[in-house]
Amino acid sequence: MRAFRGRPSIFSTENMEGRRADLQVRSLSLSFGGIRALSGVTLEVASGELVAVIGPNGAGKTSLMNCITGFYRPTSGDIVFGGRSITRLPAHELTRMGIGRTFQNIELFPGMSVLDNLLLARHIHCCYGFGPAALFAPSVRKEEIRHHRVLEEIIDFLEIQSVRKELVGSLPYGMRKRVELGRALALEPRLLVLDEPFAGMTLEEKEDMVRFLLELNGSWGQTMILVEHDMSIVMSISKRIVVLNFGEKLAEGPPEEIQDHPEVIRAYLGESTDLSADDMIVESGAADAGNE
Repeated sequence: MRAFRGRPSIFSTENMEGRRADLQVRSLSLSFGGIRALSGVTLEVASGELVAVIGPNGAGKTSLMNCITGFYRPTSGDIVFGGRSITRLPAHELTRMGIGRTFQNIELFPGMSVLDNLLLARHIHCCYGFGPAALFAPSVRKEEIRHHRVLEEIIDFLEIQSVRKELVGSLPYGMRKRVELGRALALEPRLLVLDEPFAGMTLEEKEDMVRFLLELNGSWGQTMILVEHDMSIVMSISKRIVVLNFGEKLAEGPPEEIQDHPEVIRAYLGESTDLSADDMIVESGAADAGNE
């Protein structure tokens, strides 16, 4: 079964210019006391790209994502999004600017239904005040219909119609990951940050998620940054890969260049140079299983 057959309204061709999501990370450093989590990291993401950030455990991948999305304040450096410096802006302002994300550990409300979790993400697009909402004025009803229409398109796209009224806490782990992606999409993000979206999934669930991400990026131009340990997925869907190791950028380039890069292989597997890129993929799979 294919994903949503039409173009969801949030990816309307009339709004493509407003969805530009150029990102520049310039000489970013982050310290926690005497621990250097990031050191002079530079990264650029152009609108429409799917860029993967990889590295061994503790390389600084999630720290970088937390800086980009406003959860951490970097010690030095600058982050520019859409031509504006966002380095010191709080997370809620970045969300309004169009940066959405999923989390390494699922951050949903387990006691609420799938639909209610998705509805929460629409609050930044609500234009009515307390008074009209309390009276459920005609203008409010019209806007609520619009929000529900957007969510139904996302639900159809992610093929979660059968669980739309189920409590999130009752769903399998892989399905919760899909719901979290839906909530991020409901924000209508210009830049979508995905922190290990495949962790803990079965092979079939991973195949479905790959299909969704490829359609989002390839067909509808969604700009994405992907942090992931599964190298087979990273190498197959990424247009460009950035490798971190001990908080520093080790390498950057297309997948075919990164998978044979000697420094990248050494970072994953140690000093031996007799091991192939396939060994790196196996090692990354073992790390992913350990994270579960």
